[in-house]
Amino acid sequence: MLKKLKKKIKNKIFSKFFSEYHVYEPNRYSDIKPKEKKIIEEVKRFTLTNPERIISLIRSIEHIEANNIKGDIVECGVWKGGSMMAALKTLNNLKSFDRNVYLYDTFEGMSEPTEMDKSFKGESASDAYQNKDKFWNQIECLSALDEVKSNIYKIDYPSNNIHFIKGKVEDTIPESGIPTEIAILRLDTDWYESTLHEMEHLFPRLVKGGIIIIDDYGHWQGCKKAIDEYLSKNNIELFLHRIDYTCRMGVKI
Repeated sequence: MLKKLKKKIKNKIFSKFFSEYHVYEPNRYSDIKPKEKKIIEEVKRFTLTNPERIISLIRSIEHIEANNIKGDIVECGVWKGGSMMAALKTLNNLKSFDRNVYLYDTFEGMSEPTEMDKSFKGESASDAYQNKDKFWNQIECLSALDEVKSNIYKIDYPSNNIHFIKGKVEDTIPESGIPTEIAILRLDTDWYESTLHEMEHLFPRLVKGGIIIIDDYGHWQGCKKAIDEYLSKNNIELFLHRIDYTCRMGVKI
């Protein structure tokens, strides 16, 4: 009898907690501005990121503009270009057309992962790559350069300020040129080796007050390992703010 009573009380508390929690769900996007909602709707077909991550990027652009933080915008891992489309639309809305935007990608799908590249569930990206199985089809993220250019150029941002760098980041950075100053650094190549390479060459160029966005810190163990190793090795204290289960954002101090 006592055991049943304890279970009943436990279930009642559990149900009460979750009923109160879900009250907040209708307000999940209550603070989204009309312009932000418009951008989300316009780019959602071209990105795998959710509204929270798009909003965070939009507001990062607004922040560097409002605070006169100098530097270019860099994205490693572009897919169809949706995130940078959101960034460029935001710059256009702010009448800011002088920043250079660098887009690094193989434009041939994800590069080969290593044994360190497992999902938070323990799923091996390396095994999926070798087997070319259904899991690999889900994570390959293939979008050709011509397709991405077509998407990006629809935004009507000055084309001479948009730079597409094709190839593995380990091969193109820094050989193909990187900006001297970076205001926003968005990393989305998922794997350990590429992420570590990006941190080693690009993070030092992120200006004070600049923003780093790491799209897969929570999802891919290799990505998290690369970030944590780099910060620890270089004694960098960087608070990584949680945007959602996988995305992290920090401001360089």
